Amino acid sequence: MCRLFGLSASPHRVRASFWLLDAPDSLVQQSRREPDGTGLGTYAADGTPVVEKQPLAAYGDKQFAEEAKHRYSTTFVAHIRFATTGELLPQNTHPFAQRGRLFAHNGVVEDLPRLEAELGSDLGLVHGDTDSERIFALITRHIDRNSGDVTAGIATAVRWLADNIPIYALNFLLTTPGELWALRYPDTHDLLVLERPAGGPSGGRHLQHASEAGRIRTRSEHLAEHPAVVVASEQMDEDPSWTPLRSGELLHVDRELGTRREVILARPPRYPICLDDLNERAAAAQTEK
Repeated sequence: MCRLFGLSASPHRVRASFWLLDAPDSLVQQSRREPDGTGLGTYAADGTPVVEKQPLAAYGDKQFAEEAKHRYSTTFVAHIRFATTGELLPQNTHPFAQRGRLFAHNGVVEDLPRLEAELGSDLGLVHGDTDSERIFALITRHIDRNSGDVTAGIATAVRWLADNIPIYALNFLLTTPGELWALRYPDTHDLLVLERPAGGPSGGRHLQHASEAGRIRTRSEHLAEHPAVVVASEQMDEDPSWTPLRSGELLHVDRELGTRREVILARPPRYPICLDDLNERAAAAQTEK
């Protein structure tokens, strides 16, 4: 499945280093399916979104993913793509930017013609072929309809999706320069949250996180002195404070690092998709470790 990683240190602008793909150095790693894309989203000092992403279609692309990226931001989002819809192109690689916000998704929804019809003129926000970018456009549409209220826009968009579109999984991260939102729906894939005090459990350590499969690694010396909230599709270190989001639970991390968790969708999808219903490509993407 795709890997999600989000971090907020708001209101502090901190430096974090990312390695989005480890160079293969063992038979175990080489036996795994290769990811289809990597991306990192940050914000410049003036709040402008900065997206660095690359489909992994050639060796040179993998070099891009293996190189360390040292970036300053208040919020960060990283994504490793295992493609389910869309070719291996930059416009199909996460994260996506719309209206100054960044978005990355892990999951599958179907009946894209129905979703496109609902988007209407807002389909112009979409530049690629993925279900993910169309989900983001629907959320953006609903944020606009809710006068810029991101939480309300997410809630109404997700409820529409749950009632109208076949869903296998709809886990995502959405960020602005100072805020972060994360949703898990339904309980197909994990999405975990860590509210990390400055210095971590010992009070004096920098942040050092790595996914079990070696897909995403990140380090931040500044988080020895500043607190942060981390969201990831798997537990990234041994800190016992990681907690899973519940199905339908939306996390909001505000500009002062305050957190609110609320179940915005307690019912299952009207049209649930089972793993056996997915085509071979999509099923492989959702089960890849």
